[in-house]
Amino acid sequence: MLSLPKVELHLHLDCSLSYDVVKKLRPNISESKYRDMFIAPEKCKDLADFLKRAVSGVDLMQTKDELQAVVSDLFIQLKRENVIYAEIRFAPLQHLCKGLAAEEVVEIVSESVKTQSNTTGISAGLILCTLRHYTELQSIQTVRLVDRYRTYTNIVGFDIAADEAGFPIETHKKAFNFAEQMGIPRTAHAGEAKGADSVWETLEFFRPTRIGHGVRSLEDPNLVAHLISNRIHLEICPTCNIQTDIYEEYADHPINEFYNLGISLGVNTDARSLVNVSLTDEYFNLHDIFNWERKHFFKCNMNALNAAFITDEMKDRLKSKLIAGYNLDPENV
Repeated sequence: MLSLPKVELHLHLDCSLSYDVVKKLRPNISESKYRDMFIAPEKCKDLADFLKRAVSGVDLMQTKDELQAVVSDLFIQLKRENVIYAEIRFAPLQHLCKGLAAEEVVEIVSESVKTQSNTTGISAGLILCTLRHYTELQSIQTVRLVDRYRTYTNIVGFDIAADEAGFPIETHKKAFNFAEQMGIPRTAHAGEAKGADSVWETLEFFRPTRIGHGVRSLEDPNLVAHLISNRIHLEICPTCNIQTDIYEEYADHPINEFYNLGISLGVNTDARSLVNVSLTDEYFNLHDIFNWERKHFFKCNMNALNAAFITDEMKDRLKSKLIAGYNLDPENV
């Protein structure tokens, strides 16, 4: 599993700090303290409870050196398990506490990702996030950052994250309308802390081509049919969904049912440190619990590449790597 080439589209930079980088930035921290601060409990009360633990990573990403160190650390993790393409997301407005401007944050992270991509050979794009609890002005500021940088950097898209159940979408409609008008690729967290209605309203008002999580779509057969017919890609993060108590245990997760129904989906970690999981761990879980084989992982990775916010030329190049790595014929999977 470790050596299989992988694609990851749903990955939060600020929730993926390894002990190594935290120790580098805060030498006095112990491993037990790191676990308390950076890893969420195996079972949280809900998404809001889970997200309380995310602040530790954000607090440690407030200077140029810290941001660069965290990006470098993430690429070490990606390289270790043969991720060939990743879309890394973060909310730039969370990293202004020590004097950086939002533009500086985007430029630092973008340049760091470019450097690490060149060093490791891992292709990567950046998605800028607004957050559910942000004001309309903050959402518009974030999407304008995407628009400003996407034509000449590795910024590839726009997302909305954070507590889906606690904050309605009304505040963010203008930002997503602007994104659509400007042709900015869009994904959005939905169908995680709330049910199928959340996915419906997200599709109606934000019009994304991908949904982050979206697992509760299964509650509405009409929604499932809509996802299939419109090729809406689900960025599924199984272990995280267990941790946020959407499902009691891994065997209850609907990912296998989604796959069998023909929904476009990919496998993701979401938050590598917060969830305490790697992409390889997820593959082993899917193999052990749902009897997934190479063909399942190959198809999910191909789905993810088809849904990625990159050029067709880059998709074709990366697909060649997948075909070579899995030694499977796409027409027979």
